Amino acid sequence: MLQKGISLFKNQKQFSNLIIYGFGQGFNLITPLLVIPYIVSICGEEGYGKIGVGMALAFFIMVFVDYGSEIVGVKEVAINRENHAELERIFVTTYLAKLLLLTAMLVLASIFFYIIPYFSQEKTLFFFSLSMVVGQYINPTWFLQGIENFKWITILNILSKVIYLIGVFLFINKAEDYVYCNLLWGIGMIVAYAITWFYILFHHSFSFSNAKKSEVIKMIKANFSIFSSQIFVSLQMYSPIVLISFFGGNVMAGQYKIIDQIIVIFKTYILLFFNFVYPRVCYLLEKSTDEALRFWKLYNGLNFLFIVLSMMGIIFFSVEIVTYFNPKEITTISNLLKIATIIPILQGITIPLKQLVLASNKQSGYVKVTMIITIISLVIILLITPIYHVLGVLIALIATEIITSFVFFKTIKNSLFLRPS
Repeated sequence: MLQKGISLFKNQKQFSNLIIYGFGQGFNLITPLLVIPYIVSICGEEGYGKIGVGMALAFFIMVFVDYGSEIVGVKEVAINRENHAELERIFVTTYLAKLLLLTAMLVLASIFFYIIPYFSQEKTLFFFSLSMVVGQYINPTWFLQGIENFKWITILNILSKVIYLIGVFLFINKAEDYVYCNLLWGIGMIVAYAITWFYILFHHSFSFSNAKKSEVIKMIKANFSIFSSQIFVSLQMYSPIVLISFFGGNVMAGQYKIIDQIIVIFKTYILLFFNFVYPRVCYLLEKSTDEALRFWKLYNGLNFLFIVLSMMGIIFFSVEIVTYFNPKEITTISNLLKIATIIPILQGITIPLKQLVLASNKQSGYVKVTMIITIISLVIILLITPIYHVLGVLIALIATEIITSFVFFKTIKNSLFLRPS
């Protein structure tokens, strides 16, 4: 098995894709580290906390616009990558459905930003943050993942972040400029993703004239269950900073955002690694369960080792890392950061199990588990955040990952995970 794993790893195309994809995602993850100290020094922890809340709201709204395309769409494209007519149907139908959802969400968000006092106080920031939602609508990464075109994923990631970097250093010059940070992020997304979107459209000769209303409605109905589960996942991911801001104020939200920004580098990396491995797992499972599991074990095993070593490094250098971000409460944030390192380690287990649950067509079980666990997590966060603030959120997130990994393992152990390979 080991020899077969090594042979699989040496597959030239797959290894080349990993290098290209890793370079692009590495740039994508490092970019925030270059600008956060500058933003904190100009806007303060309070301003950075507000930026984090606006970004969390934008990411949550994105889930409604994506509508499961990052999971269902990737899988459909991966399976039908050699069928041009089917690829065109998937691409066109998905974007028309997402356009309806984008319009609805922009209208609803605008109403909320005006009528709810908590949001209306920072409505300029929140409206500018919607540019990120528009950028995510255009984002064709889900399609590129399905056909495993990691070169263009890398290009668009680098381009969007370069635009953002230049924008921050040019236009964020005083404390009140925090309102423009998320707008600059959104502009980078829109420009880069639009270029790639048109490249796909013309390169594959797709035409929206072939779109069918019935197909759009069918897709919206079919993806509802997986979409609803993603809502709960997003609530779990993005609600903590909003709740901390509401109960503890924007300064404390800024402290949490600094911790989260350090940890999110690895959380995002794990999700991006999921995106890299998931299409291949789906593709291989259609041909051979044993081959798919060998691939899954090799790549995710090496990735888990990398995550553990990285978290050990963060624990050892926690004070130096926190100091880099220019906060005032260095000791407090450093101690909280050490606790937070448990989360990526646990996600290094949970996310690979999620790959098998989804790739083996256990979506209904995934949806139920995700909803139940997220509700439990949110209840815990709501109960302990007013008392323990950032520490309470971290404890709740750790508990959630432990429960999730256990349930995912139970879901697939008999049908897949424990099969002889």
